[in-house]
Amino acid sequence: MEGFFLTNKRRRTAFLLSALALALLASCGKKDPGGASSSQPPQEPAVSVIAPVEPEPEPEPVFPYFNPLTGEGLLEDISGRRPIAVMFNNLKKALPQIGISQADVIYEIEAEGGITRMMGVFQDLEGAGDLGSVRSARDYYVSLALGHDAIYIHAGGSPQAYDAFSNWGVTHIDFVNGPYGNMCWRDPDRRKTAGLEHSLLTSSEKVLEQMPSRFRLDHEEGYQVGWTFSEEAPQGGEAVVRLTVPFSKYKTGYFTYDAGQGLYLINQSLDGSDPIPYVEGATEERVTVRNVLVLYTDISRVKGDDKGRMSVRTTGEGEGLLLRDGRLYPISWQRDKRTDCYSFLDQSGQPVPLAAGTSYINIVGSSAEVTWE
Repeated sequence: MEGFFLTNKRRRTAFLLSALALALLASCGKKDPGGASSSQPPQEPAVSVIAPVEPEPEPEPVFPYFNPLTGEGLLEDISGRRPIAVMFNNLKKALPQIGISQADVIYEIEAEGGITRMMGVFQDLEGAGDLGSVRSARDYYVSLALGHDAIYIHAGGSPQAYDAFSNWGVTHIDFVNGPYGNMCWRDPDRRKTAGLEHSLLTSSEKVLEQMPSRFRLDHEEGYQVGWTFSEEAPQGGEAVVRLTVPFSKYKTGYFTYDAGQGLYLINQSLDGSDPIPYVEGATEERVTVRNVLVLYTDISRVKGDDKGRMSVRTTGEGEGLLLRDGRLYPISWQRDKRTDCYSFLDQSGQPVPLAAGTSYINIVGSSAEVTWE
């Protein structure tokens, strides 16, 4: 019997030890309420990720009107106003010109002796500031001003120009032979360095304040410049970085494309000198344009003119070039009569669009060796 009890005691002891072991194992699998001895890693709290919201792009401004000479949008309708055309001196010793960068269109043509003059056309003269030096008129510039229905500002002129004033009915302001002394002045510094004839200045304020009341200030009904504009360049053309325009032995113009700005920088060589930047005298900044045009025409000396003045055909038709957005396009020009602006046509005879912005129009002889690269 004693062996029986001993055996049962061992069994009870083994049973109790087994039960204790199971209890311990069970307790290890349970989560500690305090979290100190838990065998499971703590759960991370859920995080909400908010995706960044892209800002709405600024809408392109919508303008109800545009400048008829540049195609640029405007909040005010100025298309019915007559523009102001100003003759600028381009003699080397009279540089820099003042106010030329404010012009919407710049025309350049040879005058005499190889020198050139510029005519700046301003659709809105307001705020342009000082202008000059103002120089004398030529009949072909009178014709171009008439085509813009512009009020033409000059200081004297050739006999042919005065004949044009009398015969064509051009509205003009003459600082030499007209009653406009309060509208202009002689700059003392320029008078010392460049001479009396190259020192004559005016200003947008004086012109607008003293504009004669008898002058018609608005276009007559039906007048249109007729130019077309597009931000999208025409198809075709040739990639060109620089255009060289020789007017004479005295003057050569250079137009270099700045792709970063989408504009053409202008240099000019005068009297055989190295090319120099064409700058605005009021700010000393480079003059830039969006469009460069070359119009080929008939240019010759006026027979019997002792000053060597030039005769320039500005009506009819001819060949030309358009440089915009870094590309060169062959074009043709057409102008039926003096009261018309130039029309610029592509090779199919349709209007070729200019880039919205300012334009520089070089008018050269048919044999001018214009080059590009």
